[in-house]
Amino acid sequence: MIEAAALRKRFGPVEAVRDVTFRANDGSITGLLGPNGAGKSTTLRMLYGVLTPDGGSARIDGLDIRGETSAARAHLGVLPHAAVCTAT
Repeated sequence: MIEAAALRKRFGPVEAVRDVTFRANDGSITGLLGPNGAGKSTTLRMLYGVLTPDGGSARIDGLDIRGETSAARAHLGVLPHAAVCTAT
């Protein structure tokens, strides 16, 4: 399960993510929807440990993304949208 509570992230004067709270249960499909620039990718980057949240908290299968980043990351499968896959 993924649980996020009041996640926040700023880049200088830009508030990229403000108080994002959600719960994604195991065995369910959960989507983050919103227009370009809404903070979807930034939220995901915080969840898988590439960015550190400025506030709030999140847990992946009970593991804190700040204190147990590597262990939490091991419970996720992530393919960022910038990744390129080619078949030969």
